[in-house]
Amino acid sequence: MNGLGREEYRDRENGTVLDVGEQPPPQIVDVTEDEDEGAPSFFSKWTLPIVLFLLTVFTTLWAGAYQTYNGPARGPLNFLLTSPELLWRGIPFAGALLFILTTHELGHYVLSKIHRVPASLPLFIPGPPYFIGTFGAIIRMRGPILSRRALFDIGVAGPLAGFVVAVAALIVGLNLSTVVDRTATLGLQLGEPLLLQFMSWLIIGPLPPEADVVLHPIGFAAWFGLFVTSLNLLPIGQLDGGHVAYALWGKRQRTMALAFLPVLLALGFFGWPGWFLWAFMAGLWGLGHPPVLDPHIPLGRNRTIVGWVALAVFIVTFVPVPFSVH
Repeated sequence: MNGLGREEYRDRENGTVLDVGEQPPPQIVDVTEDEDEGAPSFFSKWTLPIVLFLLTVFTTLWAGAYQTYNGPARGPLNFLLTSPELLWRGIPFAGALLFILTTHELGHYVLSKIHRVPASLPLFIPGPPYFIGTFGAIIRMRGPILSRRALFDIGVAGPLAGFVVAVAALIVGLNLSTVVDRTATLGLQLGEPLLLQFMSWLIIGPLPPEADVVLHPIGFAAWFGLFVTSLNLLPIGQLDGGHVAYALWGKRQRTMALAFLPVLLALGFFGWPGWFLWAFMAGLWGLGHPPVLDPHIPLGRNRTIVGWVALAVFIVTFVPVPFSVH
């Protein structure tokens, strides 16, 4: 499965390709502020989120436009300088990607407000336009999540909300994608999670061995949305999956994280080296999850069902080798 047009492979060989593993995933970062600091300033509450969002709109638009470019300019900077009027071509990719990421973060934000946990607006992180143009987004918690049910709700809301939008974008993107001969798609190849394989079979139909699919920019944004969802649902520390696993299984979450660590190392050795970075970051963040004040209060049947749904989402979106070069 290809997420990039053939024209841009010529620049990937000599240019710098941003590894998604270097991207901080959209997640909840708990930052406890001293009470005497008072309310956040106007700059941190409004100006910074808006400025970062506008910058990310530009960089993702730039990245999306460069994906579709087939002219003589080499590299995204030369493309921008020589053909700025073509930036509008990045709208499908940038729009779909930002919609997915925004929905993910708003899932956290809305549930934080419902549970009265102070939280910032989503903070988008612009990135180089070589690949997707962003390092994702985060929200800052201005107080700890002390309730088990609040921890579960806030943690699971983001991945599930983003997943729903990503699936909708995937349906649109696959309908707009192109089937080509496999020999015409040399370069970056995208791994295919179970959900993508099923949706491709359902929408495009069975493909012969010599055929491949070049994803439309909306489809590529959807693929990345699924990838981010799976990363966030890893049951490690302060990732969304760590929140959910701890809320569901308590101290057993740390055992699950310890079991995942050698798996990531093995995947890094035999598949995608980016997993080494994730294993390192897992150790840096901490494998275990901080305790809550009411660990013995049951989540209830409905939340438990949602938790198993989140596990199913992780299974169908996880891909052992996200990127390879052929």
